[in-house]
Order: sequence, then C-alpha cells, then structure tokens
Amino acid sequence: MNNENQLINARKQKLKLLYDLGVNPYPKSVKRTHHISDILQNPDKFIENEEELYVVGRIRALRKMGKASFFHIEDKSGRIQIYIRRDEVGRENYKVFKKSDIGDFLQIKGKVFYTNTGELSVRAKKVKFLVKSIRPIPVVKEKRQDGKKVLYDQFADKEMRYRKRYLDLLLNPDVKDTFLKRSKIIKFMRNFLDEKDFIEVETPILQPMYGGAAAQPFITKHNKLDMELYLRIADELYLKRLIIGGFEKVYEVCKDFRNEGMDRTHNPEFTQIELYQAYADYNDVMDLVEEMLTNMSKEIFGKLQFEYGEYNIDLKTPWQRKPLLDLIEEYADINIKNMSPEEIIDFCEEKELELDVKTYGKAIDEIFKNLVEPNLIEPTFVIDYPKEISPLAKSKSDESRLVERFEVFIAGMEIGNAFTELNDPFDQRERLEEQVKNRELGDLEANEVDEDFLEAMEYGMPPTGGLGLGVDRIVMLLTDSHSIKDVILFPQMRKKD
Repeated sequence: MNNENQLINARKQKLKLLYDLGVNPYPKSVKRTHHISDILQNPDKFIENEEELYVVGRIRALRKMGKASFFHIEDKSGRIQIYIRRDEVGRENYKVFKKSDIGDFLQIKGKVFYTNTGELSVRAKKVKFLVKSIRPIPVVKEKRQDGKKVLYDQFADKEMRYRKRYLDLLLNPDVKDTFLKRSKIIKFMRNFLDEKDFIEVETPILQPMYGGAAAQPFITKHNKLDMELYLRIADELYLKRLIIGGFEKVYEVCKDFRNEGMDRTHNPEFTQIELYQAYADYNDVMDLVEEMLTNMSKEIFGKLQFEYGEYNIDLKTPWQRKPLLDLIEEYADINIKNMSPEEIIDFCEEKELELDVKTYGKAIDEIFKNLVEPNLIEPTFVIDYPKEISPLAKSKSDESRLVERFEVFIAGMEIGNAFTELNDPFDQRERLEEQVKNRELGDLEANEVDEDFLEAMEYGMPPTGGLGLGVDRIVMLLTDSHSIKDVILFPQMRKKD
C-alpha cells in the first residue's frame, strides 16, 4: 500500500469517528458573517468592539497540540490564523476539531485578537465541520533560482496541473491570478462594446452547415431529426444574417471548435469575440481594435508596456499598418509582386514549405506564416490578403487579387482577423463555388456553399466591417503565458492509457 492510500484510509477513519460522535461532516447550512479580508483590512474595529463573528474556509496549515492548537483557514479573500483551546470550546468540540486535516473546510465562531507574538488571529469559541477532505492536498515545494520561483515537487508537472486544474488553482496563486485577469479582460471587452452601442447576441453552436473560417469541423448527429450537425468553427455567417435583419452593431462572446492540430496557440475548443458593424470597413475596425486593447491594458494593468517572454511590448498607438506583400518582400527577400504563381510555388518548394494545395493564395499564406509572422513583435496590422484565401472579404478596388482584410499580430502571434465584408451576393456565390473546387483539390479547410446564407445575402447586407478576436491569445499576451493551456481552465488533453 503506498503512502497516499495510507493517508486516505486514515482520513476515512476520522470520517467514521466523526459520525460516531454524532457529527455530520457535510452539513447543509453554513453561517458566515464576514470574509477574512474584512478582518485583515480593519482588525482594530473587531478587537475594540469585541465583536463575535463567523468565518469559514479551508484549512491550509495546522499545528495540533494537546490542549491548544493553531491552524490557518483560507477563503477567496485571504488567510488568517485560528487559535483554539480545549478549555474555551469544550472537550467535545475540541475532540471534533482533533479529527481535522489540512484541506478540510471549517466554520469558526470567535473573536479577533493578537497573539503574544503579534499575529492577528481569531480565538475560536466553537468550530463546525463543513467538509471532511478525503484526499490530502499535495505539498508544493519551491525555491528561488536566478530570481525566479521554481517548483520542484511532483505537482510541478505541467500535464498533471492541466488535468487536475482544481489542485493547480489551490496550490499556485499565480495560476488563480491569471484566470481572475482573464475574467476582467472578457468583462472589459463586453463593457467596451456595450458602451459603443453593440448588442450582445447568441447564435447556434450546432449548425447544419459550417462556415465563416478555414477549418475542419467536429461532426455530430441529432438522433430525433436524423441529421448530421457540426460544431461551429465561427459565428460569422449567422452574425451577418443579423446585420441583414436590421441590427447595425452585434457581437458574441463565443466558444468555437476546430478539428485541427494542437500546439502552444491552438486548442480545439477556444474563445473568440466576433463583432460586426454596419456602415464600416476594415479601417474602422482597426481603429476599434487599437482603442479596445490599449484602453483594456490601461484599465486592468495600469500601463501600455508589458513583457512577453524576451520581448518588451508597447501598445502605444498608432500601431503599424503594413501590406502583407510588402512584409514578404521585407523578410523573405523576394520581389513577390512581380513573380508569377508558378514562381511563388517553386519558391515554397525551395524553402521546403509544405503546401496542401499548390495555389497562389496558399503559397503566399505559407511564406507569410513561416518567414514573416515570427518577426511581427510590436503591434502590427497586416493588411490586404489574397482573395483566394479570403472568400468572405471585399476585393480591393485597385488590386483584383487582394481583399480588404487584416490580421493583427503582437509578439509574433495572431490575435485577430477582420474584413471589409463582401456583400455582393453574386461575387459571394462565385467565391464559395471556387472554394468547393479547392476542396476537391485536397484543401479540407475550404468553405462549402451555404445556400441559406446566400439567399439571405440577396435581401441586401449594408457595407459592413467584421472582426474575430482570439480571447485566449489576448489573455496569453497580457499575462505573459506561453501556452494556450495556461489560460484555459480545462484544456483538451490526450486520453490517458
């Protein structure tokens, strides 16, 4: 029997003894008059008034002695020491307390005081079990190395932390802080858009036809309807239907799903904010992104400069706006504007860049991803993409092979994608039908023809600017997190054997 099983059995024995004492270690009612932070912020008020209070929390440290003991409890707001004496709580209540372990939840009735060593504490008058913990919480060991905190116990293992996020949150305050900041970031985005008269909406997650992005879907089935459905890869086509229906500004905080590879910036389930604004183009959307992210950084973090790994990032506006083809010429050192599609494909083969489909658009995309993206450290709007890989964006009037599309990059990572939306239903049909041809050539991420969406387009969609922002990646940047799994509470993990 290993040590953990021995500890679990010991706790189960204490649980049995609690029941033998007539104690329910999982009661249905709890009394709390104050959070721990209330005491920590103004202890003298409680001491002067000799106020009796109730606090609750999980035991995080425990020193049991014969007739008196010390332990620390923790709630969401802080941690405080509890002092308990047998003579003050009574023999029976002290006997109950002696069955406690680190990880248990207790309710304490008592008064605030300072110990002889000057530590702020609560002198217990009575303790009550709220939860008896059966499994012991791992003990985290850490040391300082080159000025940084380094975990070196068993729970420093990243995979275990992702699989048992509840323990990760209990044991690593920095992790909990990251997710508190994530919540503030999403709240800020909502408030920002609400103040600009956007309306938050909800669109279907289960869709009869997927679209709005270049990705493979997850497939499921509705038994009653006997029909195949897809988990959405984007919200775009439904949000555009709402613009057609008369809404002028809409957004959705959305979970999207893409059946693709996993790496430090990709999880099959992820969070976006998608928005659409009538009578706007991609220039208006760039202004909106700049304003949103700079205001967010100032309000939540109090600054526009932050570190991301080895980089020092400055969000000060205006951000760079550079055409994609100019960036390729700058970083790939080729005169791409004067090259034929065949020459560009040959260049990809020389550089051993993998092409699923040998087309102009795919070749440009691969060159950009491999030779340009890693260099885009400061906030940069990359504008004007090939039409072939942007079937939902409006063409540039001065260059037929390009569209009014941008992606925004920070620290070499794409965090957003936006278009001046295509609203010509005939051009849109032609583009989607071209996508079907690409799919037949082997491009599994190409769009399908959505007849219902095309019918809606024929009723007329006003000029519109659209945007998808990767919430997870924005949180990564602003919290100096280097894997998307670090900012998703329960990331997708490979099945354990």
